[in-house]
Amino acid sequence: MTEETIFINEATSGETIQQIEQFLHELNGVERVLIDTADGEVKIQYDEKKISKERIISTLTQHNFTINLQ
Repeated sequence: MTEETIFINEATSGETIQQIEQFLHELNGVERVLIDTADGEVKIQYDEKKISKERIISTLTQHNFTINLQ
């Protein structure tokens, strides 16, 4: 299990957070998603044998979310 932390500029409102969680949970291999609404921090736990960090980020950018890697 791998954990990745990214920041999503739009992850500050309830509706947007629900959308992000839905998109990520639909991906095979994503196990857990935690979002901090104060700063848009998103912690994603995933099985690196099933999905890559690049695929996760690509999915989010395809849905017009702005990703900041720290």
